[in-house]
Amino acid sequence: MISNTPKAKGASYLAMTVAMGLAILTTAPATANDQLVELAKDPANWVMTGRDYNAQNYSEMTDINKENVKQLRPAWSFSTGVLHGHEGTPLVVGDKMFVHTPFPNTTFALDLNEPGNILWQNKPKQNPTARTVACCDVVNRGLAYWPGDGDVQPLIFRTQLDGHIVAMDAETGETRWIMENSDIKVGSTLTIAPYVVKDMVLVGSSGAELGVRGYVTAYDVKTGEMRWRAFATGPDDELLLAEDFNAPNPHYGQKNLGTETWEGDAWKIGGGTNWGWYAYDPEVDLFYYGSGNPAPWNETMRPGDNKWTMAIWGREATTGEAKFAYQKTPHDEWDYAGVNVMMLSEQEDKQGQMRKMLTHPDRNGIVYTLDRTNGDLISADKMDDTVNWVKEVQLDTGLPVRDPEFGTRMDHKARDICPSAMGYHNQGHDSYDPERKLFMLGINHICMDWEPFMLPYRAGQFFVGATLTMYPGPKGDRQNALGLGQIKAYDAISGEMKWEKMERFSVWGGTMTTAGGLTFYGTLDGFIKARDSDTGDLLWKFKLPSGVIGHPMTYKHDGRQYVAIMYGVGGWPGVGLVFDLADPTAGLGSVGAFKRLQEFTQMGGGVMVFSIDGESPYSDPNVGEYAPGEPT
Repeated sequence: MISNTPKAKGASYLAMTVAMGLAILTTAPATANDQLVELAKDPANWVMTGRDYNAQNYSEMTDINKENVKQLRPAWSFSTGVLHGHEGTPLVVGDKMFVHTPFPNTTFALDLNEPGNILWQNKPKQNPTARTVACCDVVNRGLAYWPGDGDVQPLIFRTQLDGHIVAMDAETGETRWIMENSDIKVGSTLTIAPYVVKDMVLVGSSGAELGVRGYVTAYDVKTGEMRWRAFATGPDDELLLAEDFNAPNPHYGQKNLGTETWEGDAWKIGGGTNWGWYAYDPEVDLFYYGSGNPAPWNETMRPGDNKWTMAIWGREATTGEAKFAYQKTPHDEWDYAGVNVMMLSEQEDKQGQMRKMLTHPDRNGIVYTLDRTNGDLISADKMDDTVNWVKEVQLDTGLPVRDPEFGTRMDHKARDICPSAMGYHNQGHDSYDPERKLFMLGINHICMDWEPFMLPYRAGQFFVGATLTMYPGPKGDRQNALGLGQIKAYDAISGEMKWEKMERFSVWGGTMTTAGGLTFYGTLDGFIKARDSDTGDLLWKFKLPSGVIGHPMTYKHDGRQYVAIMYGVGGWPGVGLVFDLADPTAGLGSVGAFKRLQEFTQMGGGVMVFSIDGESPYSDPNVGEYAPGEPT
């Protein structure tokens, strides 16, 4: 095992590893892209979060469809033995399923020929202090897979709450290397799913609520050596801005703004962490992600636009250089952390021009679509007509037109701001159906009151400066604290919602669509549901042992299609339940919003797998049976 700790070795080490990484890039061919693209073409696999680089969470399989979905039955299940929020989704490659957990971040490999057989498990030893500085439960969003080459066998990558990125042998589970990415002493943790591109693994960071300065880092998959690191705030050379950064859209802003849009050195503790999802276009060699909220939440304490927090980034994978960044919420006042999913599609715009698009449902209640080759803003639509902090987004400038009534200035309690700090969309990984040209969005329907206060920065302590009260949005049942979620089908070209349905609680985990005409998702009160993608009609549901904050996936094994989902309530909406909190302003305001969640579900942790009529390897009762005297 190789253990690398660049923080301890100082700036000279960082400079050396970056130089080494750039040297390697010029000599070694990148093979992971092609292999992962090919593996993802086989619908039997689910090789990365989002299923493929387009991050569409879409499967071409039709074995399970509108006509037979009512016949779905549990095929098998697996308990992780861990409580708290289970976000993300398992991976499937060939005959193996790889499952992750929240802290302590155990990783399992299961044999799909006999799913009760744990091929290996990797249980890290972590500093328990990480639990005390985690913002919103001790979640983890998933794993990454690297297919290997002639020199190194396939690897599985995991992030740990204590700030480490770990490479494990996909066959044996043995730890190959560990790299310290984040320092929990200043509140920097890791909850993001790592992402493999060009024989590198990309890793973000968490901790903006503690004044952490955000960054994304690329590590060599084989050695753990750092290739490059790009910050969200600070000098241009630390942001890795390309010479032609934002050249197609200079009105977005170009050079020196990572410092000039902050007062003094506030950018050094200014947030902008990225703990959400990535997407990648191999044809243009750009990957995409969102930077999060500025710190502190109290806007009075950080004058300026606070770039480049709250931005959609397009970076070259090889060098990390940023080609464009579009800031959605300049000088954020509401914690609308913009790390949400990026889904890639190719569609005709309103003028009939075929374009490479990036669609991003943001926490601020706006769904943005950009041209992913250059950052052009194509559309910016409200995901619900109750969004009120903004009147509109001007497409020519890209700027939001705020409604001052819902600002959060000092000595003023702002009331009924929609959406709340949880956003009308949060960490859920949604999906795109290319046949119907619809994005299936899991929505929060939550508004808030906001009262700011001043506070000093102390490393490793929460740096928020606001008291929040949250409750259902106008379409919910405020008297009974229900109606906190929606599920919607969105057309990015027309800007219209083809259909929408209310849910008891937020659709926190996201959606999956299939060519069988189905949209699957989980609910916080513990159901997995399937809706008709054309109409939104509910066709099937099943009650799980615990609430869901992850998203479904599907795979095929031995000619049979399965649908799988992780269960385990927690995350930001579940902090009141999992930590037994009662103060409605606790959990950064979530406890009051989800005060009735405990009436519908309790903690758990595992994976539930479904098939038509429950068929599975165990349909043969002899599978997995103990036979005395036979080798196992």
